[in-house]
Amino acid sequence: MQVLVVGAGVVGLAVARAAARNGHEVIVAEATKGIGNGVSSRNSEVIHGGMYYPTGSLRAVHCPRGRRLMYEFCASHGVPHRKCGKLIVATEDAEVAKMEAILQQGQANGVEGFRLIDGAAARAMEPALNCVAALHSPETGIVDSHAFMRALQGDLEDRGGAIAFNTKVERLIHTQAGWLVRFSGSESGELAVDAVVNSAGLGAQALARHTEDYPQARVPRLVLARGNYFGYAGRPVFSRLIYPTPIVGGLGVHVTLDLAGRMRFGPDVEWIDKEYYEVDPKRADIFYDRIRTYWPGLRDGTLSADYAGIRPKLTGQGEVQADFLIDAPAQHGLPGLVQMFGIESPGLTSSLSLGEEVATYLSS
Repeated sequence: MQVLVVGAGVVGLAVARAAARNGHEVIVAEATKGIGNGVSSRNSEVIHGGMYYPTGSLRAVHCPRGRRLMYEFCASHGVPHRKCGKLIVATEDAEVAKMEAILQQGQANGVEGFRLIDGAAARAMEPALNCVAALHSPETGIVDSHAFMRALQGDLEDRGGAIAFNTKVERLIHTQAGWLVRFSGSESGELAVDAVVNSAGLGAQALARHTEDYPQARVPRLVLARGNYFGYAGRPVFSRLIYPTPIVGGLGVHVTLDLAGRMRFGPDVEWIDKEYYEVDPKRADIFYDRIRTYWPGLRDGTLSADYAGIRPKLTGQGEVQADFLIDAPAQHGLPGLVQMFGIESPGLTSSLSLGEEVATYLSS
């Protein structure tokens, strides 16, 4: 089959690679001039364990499986990564019950080596930490996400696939033979394909609304949640990722490390109405307060605005977090069409597993 994947973010590239490995002729249409320029370029670059997600959810299935696949892929493709581990910390006794619930969920999700430790054991691992208890996830890590995406692109191209940059898909028209794709950009035109995967991230709902014969009632609302990051001006004081107990809409302002040896904090959750990425330096006050609950030694003047990302959520403030939404032919009835909505965290970690699953839907 000839398959078009819309969006060259990490999930689109993983889907395209999987489809090409299954023998399909694959083209990726990317609206910008490069890979990973949307949601994929603005995250924590964490390889998540998979302990938070409700049993039976797509997140619970694909995050742990995707993590295992990612470590194998990074090792075989020379992608820089490090299994540094992670501590989720309770800074007061009232949070311990929540930790026990996360522990049970993580064990149900098959997260290896996941355990609850007391404050003294946590401080033995990370002396700067303030906590009464912690959950230790030895399987959590960090990855060079751009090197990972370049490796996915390389695999795709090795299998005869290609990426059309500066190509914005405007409309999908259902035909007897498959799908007619209308696109604009550096060269506008039309392309006939057998199957289409909409992995357009923040643009997925807009493209779904321009998909002929696709029921508009099936297009979920798009809720924008901005996550701000602040960099730390100094050497890292932690060797592992440090997370507070989760908050509504996210995992809390946590310590993230990168492979270059930098330490930063974020993301927070800022509900917004339109896409913009400038970080307000005044938000540092909120960050200082939140970080000092688990790191009292944070000095004034050591945080600076770094970057922001936007998560394409399907639910808003105060609502139960929605799962990934994959709408395949078995659900909507149109052959050769897969719509992917709300693919945010842990989308990077889940990408290889999601790619393999979505590729199986293309001929159904």
